Amino acid sequence: MEGWPILSVVTFLPIVGALFIFAIRGDDAIAIRNARFVALWTTIITFLLSLLIWAYFDPATADFQFLEEREWLGGAINFRMGVDGISMLFVILTTFLMPLCILASWETITTRVKEYMIAFLVMETLMIGVFTALDLVLFYLFFEGGLIPMFLIIGVWGGGRRVYASFKFFLYTLLGSVLMLLAMMAMYWHAGTTDITVLLEHEFPRSMQFWLWLAFFASFAVKMPMWPVHTWLPDAHVEAPTAGSVILAAVLLKMGGYGFLRFSMPMFPEASDLFAPLVFALSVVAIIYTSLVALMQEDIKKLIAYSSVAHMGFVTMGIFTGTMQGIQGGIFQMLSHGIVSGALFLCVGVIYDRMHTRQIDAYGGLVHRMPLYAFAFMVFTMANVGLPGTSAFVGEFLTLIAAFQVNTWVAVLATTGVILSAAYGLWLYRRIIFGALEKESLRTIKDVNWREGVILAPLVLLTILFGFYPMPILDVTAAAVENLVNQYQTALEAANGVSVAGQ
Repeated sequence: MEGWPILSVVTFLPIVGALFIFAIRGDDAIAIRNARFVALWTTIITFLLSLLIWAYFDPATADFQFLEEREWLGGAINFRMGVDGISMLFVILTTFLMPLCILASWETITTRVKEYMIAFLVMETLMIGVFTALDLVLFYLFFEGGLIPMFLIIGVWGGGRRVYASFKFFLYTLLGSVLMLLAMMAMYWHAGTTDITVLLEHEFPRSMQFWLWLAFFASFAVKMPMWPVHTWLPDAHVEAPTAGSVILAAVLLKMGGYGFLRFSMPMFPEASDLFAPLVFALSVVAIIYTSLVALMQEDIKKLIAYSSVAHMGFVTMGIFTGTMQGIQGGIFQMLSHGIVSGALFLCVGVIYDRMHTRQIDAYGGLVHRMPLYAFAFMVFTMANVGLPGTSAFVGEFLTLIAAFQVNTWVAVLATTGVILSAAYGLWLYRRIIFGALEKESLRTIKDVNWREGVILAPLVLLTILFGFYPMPILDVTAAAVENLVNQYQTALEAANGVSVAGQ
């Protein structure tokens, strides 16, 4: 892989596909079919190329790999890319889910198909760029740029209240990011560079860390989203098309957690330690409160959206324990949630395409007519609950162990979220799948077709595989996480030594 810019190729190949679609003239059936196939093959090739990153990645080192650097905006601001054990798997998750999203939109999106496919391909480039950028300015452009295609996907192809939901999503996330931009400018003035690899080694003064941490937190907390700035998420999910919900839950939410791991913890360790109790409190509230809210939902998508907020609470709780188990558990939980929540939204899309309603009361007894669907939905529901043997259990278990070591009460309260998730998850499954097939409209409903089977089958396999054998993920992240934890603990010990000496 020496000398070949694999990261740039994987990042910008979707843009090339989008340009091909843009060049397709006409809106007839042939043009639409060509646009769909260009989008599908572009995402498949991008995924296959991204597997080379995993194949040639060296998990034994914590250093950034596949480094690329070119002159860009003058002396200090260059085009820098690279991945480590924390970011690499998020690139794979993004490229893996995109072909499934294109397939999920194959028959459901019938208006402005070319523009829809272009929006998704542009968004893929911007999402991958977030995880590969090693320059503050480049990271910010990718981080903010992702708002635009998702804003259009919700606002143009969404449901009845799509304009309201898209503007709420845009304004919430943009507001937090403005503060992050100010913090990045302050970091540049202090350190004299926007190179993330240099900034990771730079020591910011304690008083400065306080404000920088809050500014970054404003952006990442909204993106996650953490309670109480989570209210944009249920509206966005309900109004977004199925594929939009998948990407929103599986990838865009993870950018907040990735930001905490890349910026907040390593660059502002003293502030992270100072604000850890605040994060624990918000995480516990998110886990319990949003789980209770999920119990009261009548819309399937809204219930899954609130469950996402609860599961992200485990992620933030694990990350800010500052321990090996907590951070690895948080990363694993994000990757697992990307697979499971994406799959749940795809399952909702399957029955919505047939019945054109997401109301829980409209269903019941689907197991009699859709046994394959009932099996797939069961696997993902059990994973969402955190059943041992599914991928979600590993992440939740690791974060709870780490929380127990740091603060027993935080762990005890967070564990109630596991019970509540079982309550709303099993309640939803029973209402939709089991019971008598009483509704006349459901008597002719058909089981998953080959296209839907191709989408759901790999997600079922991965959910079970990583539940029984999580090492492919944990081995990749181990060195980078260990390095992060060591730097974090060393910085805290140095700061405490200074404060003790000062006294």
